[in-house]
This record gives sequence, structure tokens and C-alpha cells, in this order.
Amino acid sequence: AQDFPRRNRLVAGMALGLVVVEAAQRSGSLISARLANDMGRLVFAVPGSPLDPRAAGCNALLKDGVTLVTEAADVLGALAPLAGTRPPRTAPLAEAPDISALPPPGENDRADVLEALGPTPIAVDDIIRHTGMSAAQISMVLLELDLAGRLERHAGGNVSLIA
Repeated sequence: AQDFPRRNRLVAGMALGLVVVEAAQRSGSLISARLANDMGRLVFAVPGSPLDPRAAGCNALLKDGVTLVTEAADVLGALAPLAGTRPPRTAPLAEAPDISALPPPGENDRADVLEALGPTPIAVDDIIRHTGMSAAQISMVLLELDLAGRLERHAGGNVSLIA
């Protein structure tokens, strides 16, 4: 534990920027973020639910004006000028899959998706990984929930159940 301050200072000094993904109000990650800021490094934070104490530090950093991150391209784009590279190009949008050929989701599918959802926003990709269902099947269940008024959509493609 006595080496953490020294390690945090080294990490902050070696990086072009520092991303804080999850930090409670009193977290060592916040010390690293302060050190990076003091050294003129870019500081980024991933927002979290205001109801989650594990996100209080990140949310406080965002209130203080650090750069909001919702995907890797946010970091790469901000660091590109410092690294002497071009910002990443975003891939063209693919055509939507034809879901008319898929069978409608069953009750077990709906139950699996509902189990993955909660009041805290979650990425659709995480639901796909959790359930093992296809993206098209997940989209159909989420659409049903949305039309029933039970789903809330958030920035970055995240979703949550309406309490």
C-alpha cells in the first residue's frame, strides 16, 4: 500500500491521458486523475449511475470538467493530436439485419433478457454476452419492452428497465 502513491505518480507521468472507468468517492483512481491533471495530461471519465456509489468518483470528475468517455474512439480522438496520429475513422453503418426470417422470441428468451436488465443502464453488447442470444433476438425483445413502456434507452446504446 505504501507504493501506491509512487506508482500512481509514475502511471500519470508516463501516459498521454488517464481514463477513470469506475471510482468511488474516495478512490486511489481519483488520486491518479488529480496527478495526471496536475502534470498536464488529459483526464477522461466513464459516467456511471448516480445511484451507484462505485460511480460517485467518476461522476464528480465529470462535474469538474474532465472529458466524458462512452467509447474508445472518444479517447483515441482526443489523444490523436498529442500522439501525432489522425483521429480514428468511424466505420460506415452496416445495413440492419433482416429480422423477419427469425422466429419470434420465446418466454425463456424474454426471461433471460429481463434477468440481464435492471435499473442501472447496461450495454446491449453485454446483454448479448450474458444471454448468448443473437443481436437480432435481443433487439426484438428490447423493442417489445420499449413498446410496452418498460425500457429506457440511454446514451451510448445502453438500456435499463423502468422501475
